[in-house]
Amino acid sequence: MAANLPVTAINSDGPTVLLISADTAVERALIDDWLRDNAGGDVPDTFETVRLSELSAVGQRLAEPDDPLLVPVRVVWLPRERKGDRRVRWSDALLMTNPRRPRVTAQRRIANRAPDRCRVVVAEPAHASDLRRRWSREVGESGGPQGFAAFVGRQATLALERAERALIGDRYKVPRLVVEQIMANSRFRDELAAIARSTGQPIGQATVAVADRLSEVVAVQSRLAADLLFGALGPAHNRAWTVRVGGNDDNGVGLDRLRQLNRSHSLVFLPTHRSYMDPLILDTVLSANGFPPNHKVAGDNLSFWPFGPLGRRAGVVFIRRSFGDDQLYKLAVREYFGYLAAKRFNLEWYLEGGRSRTGKLRPPRFGILQYLVDAVRSGRAQDAFLVPVSITFDQLPEVGAMADEQRGGAKQREGFGWLARTIKAHQRPLGKVHVRFAEPLSLRDGLAAAGPDPKLAVQKVAFEVCDRMNRATPVLAVALVPLALLGAHDRALTLDQVCRVVDPLLDYVRARELPQSGLDELRRPDGVRAVLATLGRHGVVTAYTDGTEPVYSIEPGQHLVAAYYRNNAIHWFVNRAIVELAATADSPVEHAFALRDLLKYEFFFADKAAFRAELATELELLGPDWRDPDLAPPDPHGLLAKAPFLVAHRVLRSFVESYLVVADRLAERNPRKAVERKEFLAECVAVGRQYVMQRRIHSAESVSVELFSGALRLAANRDLVDPGRDELAQRRREFAQEVAAVAETIAEVDRIDAANRRPKVAR
Repeated sequence: MAANLPVTAINSDGPTVLLISADTAVERALIDDWLRDNAGGDVPDTFETVRLSELSAVGQRLAEPDDPLLVPVRVVWLPRERKGDRRVRWSDALLMTNPRRPRVTAQRRIANRAPDRCRVVVAEPAHASDLRRRWSREVGESGGPQGFAAFVGRQATLALERAERALIGDRYKVPRLVVEQIMANSRFRDELAAIARSTGQPIGQATVAVADRLSEVVAVQSRLAADLLFGALGPAHNRAWTVRVGGNDDNGVGLDRLRQLNRSHSLVFLPTHRSYMDPLILDTVLSANGFPPNHKVAGDNLSFWPFGPLGRRAGVVFIRRSFGDDQLYKLAVREYFGYLAAKRFNLEWYLEGGRSRTGKLRPPRFGILQYLVDAVRSGRAQDAFLVPVSITFDQLPEVGAMADEQRGGAKQREGFGWLARTIKAHQRPLGKVHVRFAEPLSLRDGLAAAGPDPKLAVQKVAFEVCDRMNRATPVLAVALVPLALLGAHDRALTLDQVCRVVDPLLDYVRARELPQSGLDELRRPDGVRAVLATLGRHGVVTAYTDGTEPVYSIEPGQHLVAAYYRNNAIHWFVNRAIVELAATADSPVEHAFALRDLLKYEFFFADKAAFRAELATELELLGPDWRDPDLAPPDPHGLLAKAPFLVAHRVLRSFVESYLVVADRLAERNPRKAVERKEFLAECVAVGRQYVMQRRIHSAESVSVELFSGALRLAANRDLVDPGRDELAQRRREFAQEVAAVAETIAEVDRIDAANRRPKVAR
């Protein structure tokens, strides 16, 4: 119901009770004035007023036999308008004031001097009988008359929040009384009782414990905190990047479409995670386009002071990294996310679970998605739309630290000092950040299409979201130039040589109609030189200029950083690389599917039928005369020699070589000895460095904890990790031989590509 509703517009055949939410005499006077002004003189005799905070008075009125119409009323205080914006500023906080909750003395001054800053809002009315039926259905008449009065108070407060949003905008849509509503729900209490019985806890003790866990998890949102947090951290990315938002004209989904969906459904934003700045950037985009705030899920490692207390009040949901056997904590988290979905609040978290250390998508984590699925399957939430989001950066200060982690270094501990250093690192121009929204997926429809197996359905939905993230991710200039340099075996390239690698890649991107941004500049040597200079300023590329002409190479020790930028777009080239490797096999399709299985923990592949169709598309581009993918080309080496470009060694070598290190270490290991993950990965890092020095593997980018972890997951999937009998040693050796054969095929493609590029053709 709109603000400043005339009293005469409140239609009721019987008595009307105004439930007044007013904490001060000033607010009560403002509501009295509103009543007189809008009644056109005298207030109707049928109107009564009861203060919402006086629960006993509300209970006494509801105990009467009539069926009054209950009308919640409140005064809303607005910040001073500055350049068309009514957000709270840090200058307000430094003066120890909250313009949304001014002190009594300030209220009097505002009411007299700036009446536009105080508004009376009226919420949607309801008859007591209707509320009593809802109470019986949702709460089970728990608590008797006082329980009903508390229920009415909660519903009135929630209705006032909705009415207030009509005045201040959906940007400030925040949930209220969440713990109270969850604890009052009869189904939740039944589940709590079942856990108490199974664990042998007294129900009273379990009730107190689960209330504590809910209070730990639930974000106590404050409009003041939301304004202050993002007002403080916003400059951290505003100075660093220019934000570019994709739309329908460049392979993204328009925000208008998402706004329309949001009117009737909860939106669950699932962005790629490459930076700690991701939530701030997405919040800036959504806020500027009128979306309500997301409940952002973060690990409790980020709940340090001052970010933790402020973030929790700004809608950040901090959850434990591990739940262990705490059944009450699991219940609290599951119920909270179900509540948010049922009430159509928007959510945001990272399916990857953490930042990508390699630049490409990490495998999804299913825990929070499972809670959302439970809410939809149980009927608590009708549906939710999953919105995949791609966030890609021209330059990112964090990459160097993440590369150190991949070489075996320790992760930097989050804290106040870390936060200060992070903000400082973003106080210089870093180019553009590209934000693109992929086609949203109805969770209900996605589950239905995924089939009857509940566990498999959640996995299929997650993989579909990841695939859509990848398809929304543009190819950037800063990805193609490292792609060229990383295939040079630490050999420096002239500008012309870099251009001769990049040119056919640009033709490929155009032929595939891939999403891209800023690639036109690479058509000119000056554009390529500018990208090389940018990478040089950030310490990724080094230029030697004292000879006859400048030559460029990856800065020593920066191969993982260069690979990070390449990997932002690597998924667009994986199928092409697989086709190049399969071309030399007797059965190309069979070999392509074997490579797909080998790399299934690194990349998101389409289902088998779609993958086969994608191979056919790549065959057309590689060799138009190679029509039948089931037949090997009559002259595979000749086919590759005539190709305008080859990428298998530039795209897949680091992954396959890291797998080779893992396979070698497993093959050398006693099959009866258990593999302790942390110790084994450290061993792989040490041996990988040795292999680089011996040139047994070609690049330092192959020495990566993240890539070794992917190889170990594949080995575990093939039952090659857990201790076994002597036959395990043979299967491990066969795995090492399989990976070594792929590595040799990549080396052969590399030799063909080098031969293709030997003639120096003037540009």
